Amino acid sequence: MVERILENFCNVLRLLLGVLIAVLAIPVGMQVLARYTGIIPVYLWTEELATFIFVWAVMIGSTIAVWEGTHFDVRVMPDAKRPFFKLLQDGFVLVMITGFAILFAVYGIEYAKFGSIQNSPMMRANMLITHISVPIAGVVWTLFAGFRLFQAFAAYRHGPKETS
Repeated sequence: MVERILENFCNVLRLLLGVLIAVLAIPVGMQVLARYTGIIPVYLWTEELATFIFVWAVMIGSTIAVWEGTHFDVRVMPDAKRPFFKLLQDGFVLVMITGFAILFAVYGIEYAKFGSIQNSPMMRANMLITHISVPIAGVVWTLFAGFRLFQAFAAYRHGPKETS
């Protein structure tokens, strides 16, 4: 049941990411038209808006990648064949992801507080809009990686036993 809830949450994140990427095309398109064609005047706020959307897209995309196991995992050794060593390989990666996620969540709060006292130069928007994405991503990474770590232990416990 927990896996279904987290998968549904990830589906919402996927939908949100798709919407953000579609919306990102608008200010970027305006920038291209303004710079290379002269059809419309150069609007400086479009660059800030594109940056805000891009930051959120990166953070949401990284949380989806943690859920899918397609990010933060570089294999320098071949996949282990024995269940215990497979648990060690996967567990190490997931523990490291969880550790960094906790750092992002904890120290991201101070980063978000710092952003809350600043405004962007062109749009005059509070920078908390982008800075809050760091601790939020850290919390979601922790949740997703922690669940995957739980699954790895469960697979080891209930999987075939090793023979020496």
